[in-house]
Amino acid sequence: MSADGSPPPAHPDRLRWNARYAGGFTPSFRPHPLAVRALTMDLPGGPVADLACGASGSALLAASEGRRVTAVDISEIALGLLGDEARRRGLENLITVVHADLAARPLPPRSHALVLCTGWWDRATFAGSADAVTPGGLLGWEAFTAAARRTRSDLSPDWCLDPGEPGSLLPADFTVLDQHDLPERGRRQLLARRQQASQ
Repeated sequence: MSADGSPPPAHPDRLRWNARYAGGFTPSFRPHPLAVRALTMDLPGGPVADLACGASGSALLAASEGRRVTAVDISEIALGLLGDEARRRGLENLITVVHADLAARPLPPRSHALVLCTGWWDRATFAGSADAVTPGGLLGWEAFTAAARRTRSDLSPDWCLDPGEPGSLLPADFTVLDQHDLPERGRRQLLARRQQASQ
C-alpha cells in the first residue's frame, strides 16, 4: 500500500483490471440488479458503499437518488471512467471514488446504509463490510461459487464461495432476506439486513 492508500503499481489485480478497462473499453453503466433491488427497499438514511465497483452503474443509480456513494476499486482506470460519467450526469459531488485494495482498506464500522459488492470475494473483507452496515441497513453481495471452477479453471479457490456462504458468515444481528444461486453465471447472491438497534 502506498502513502496515499492506493495499491502498489505492480499489484497483480491492479494490472489485470487496468488491462481490462484500458484500450477502448466502453462501459454500459447499467446498475447491477442487486443494487436496483436494494435501493427500492426500505433503507435508513446514510451513504452507500460500492466495493470492487469497476465502472459502476450501481454507484450512479444510488447517487441519482440523492445518496452519497463511496466507490472503491483497485483499478484507477475504472474509477476514471466512473468519475467522468458522474461528472457528465452532474453527480460528481455525491460520488467519492477511492483507489484502494479492499483487503487493506476496511470501511468504518456502522457507517453505510447499503454496502454492495457484486464481483469480488474475500472472507476477511466480507466480515469488515458487514460490520460497516448501519442498523436497519442492507448488505448485498454476489460472488463466484466453487462450482464455477468447473468451467473457469483460472478462478482461485480463494475467490469462490463455499457452500452456505456468504450468509453463513454473517454476524448474529443480520437477517438473510434472500440467498440464491445463479447457476448460469456460476455465482451466488445475498441480500441481508442488519437488525435495528434495541430501544
